[in-house]
Amino acid sequence: MPKFFSIFIFLLLLPHAALAQDGVDSGDTAWLLVASLLVLMMTVPGLALFYGGLVKRDNVLTTLMQAVGVAVVVSVVWPMIGYSLAFTEGNSFIGGLDKVMLNGVTSYSLTGTIPESVFIVFQMTFAIITIALLFGAVADRIKFTSVLIFTPLWLILVYAPIAHWVWGPGGFIGGIDREGYEGFLGMGEALDFAGGTVVHINSGIAGLVAAIVIGRGLKTRRDPSTPNNLILSVIGTGLLWVGWFGFNAGSALSAGTSAGMAMLVTNSAAGIAAIVWMMFERFDKGKISVQGSLSGIVAGLVAITPAAGFVDFTGSLFIGAAAGAICYLAVGHLKNLLKYDDALDVFGLHGIGGIVGAVLVGVFANPDIGGAAGALYGNDTRVFAQILSVVVTIVYSGTVTLLLLLVIKTFFGLRVDPRVEYWGLDLAHHGETIAEYNEQLPKEYLKEVKPNKKAVKKRAKKKI
Repeated sequence: MPKFFSIFIFLLLLPHAALAQDGVDSGDTAWLLVASLLVLMMTVPGLALFYGGLVKRDNVLTTLMQAVGVAVVVSVVWPMIGYSLAFTEGNSFIGGLDKVMLNGVTSYSLTGTIPESVFIVFQMTFAIITIALLFGAVADRIKFTSVLIFTPLWLILVYAPIAHWVWGPGGFIGGIDREGYEGFLGMGEALDFAGGTVVHINSGIAGLVAAIVIGRGLKTRRDPSTPNNLILSVIGTGLLWVGWFGFNAGSALSAGTSAGMAMLVTNSAAGIAAIVWMMFERFDKGKISVQGSLSGIVAGLVAITPAAGFVDFTGSLFIGAAAGAICYLAVGHLKNLLKYDDALDVFGLHGIGGIVGAVLVGVFANPDIGGAAGALYGNDTRVFAQILSVVVTIVYSGTVTLLLLLVIKTFFGLRVDPRVEYWGLDLAHHGETIAEYNEQLPKEYLKEVKPNKKAVKKRAKKKI
């Protein structure tokens, strides 16, 4: 009987022993599965609701659909070619084509201690939110078809190369899997734990370029600076905040101490940034607004992203506070000074916040947290390495984004017709709207929505 019992226990544990031999850690895998869902939730519905609450009521559905459109396109293009270009061996600039169409990827393929399939999905969610973010700069005036054309091109030509530089094998900024590598221009490897350069500076600069190329928005029936529903934006910010734990703590790629510290400092940076933003706004405008407070939270989350796996609690407070102050000045004053029309402050929050975090991780990186030392811990060149990574990202992303936009503008057009912009994008793009009108829509506008002309006329006659 004891012998039979021993055999039974052995057979019961055999699958777990096989998994252990294969190198898969079920705890790490479970955490990355959850983190992938959290990061996807950041875009749909998190970012969609955050942006949707800030635009005109006539543009809510279009804004939501921009996020959905990006998500569905990247969900196909990333595994087809984006992943291979970013995360396979090629050269220091771009990965190879070995895993196009996920060639060679099986259920037994591993990345560290997790299935490669999980890693692919996790990284795909980063690509989705990066592209969705940048369209916030022009959410109220870009053609939806142009969004769908721009998305795969930008993913392949901008996002994938920069991801390879920082996180890919042989990338020249991060130096992954390069023994003895002294970093770009010999300044040491740049740190970017979860996407300060790859996600936030990248999307922020691209959004700024798009806003400049497309031009300033028109004066419309409803003030475009007035949010249509801040309740949606509060809900969206809450989803972003929760999802950011998957974003930053998930980037540890394991359910261990690094993930725990990343989660802690992510939360503290968001809190202190919002507090500082409130203080600046109270002093500057006399009141603390809901929209401003939400922006403060986002600024802190953005700035801590590159630093989450490298700084301690004290460092996170300094980084968050700096982001709250600097991003407030960028959103409240720099935009007006330079007169660029960044509709939803993509550059002011993500571009500037990403720069703040990317530079300050070079100051506050604690070797006891992530193994890398910043200027406060004796590594004087770390800040220069971080600044170089920021400059390279800005120049490349800005230049290629500009060229892409000019090509699309030439062949397909970028900006909606002025009549559409005046009356709202929802009806023109999707034949649907949540808005109601108390005036007759002009015949010129009805030509833009031929498929649902009767419905549009009926809605136009309806009185509020």
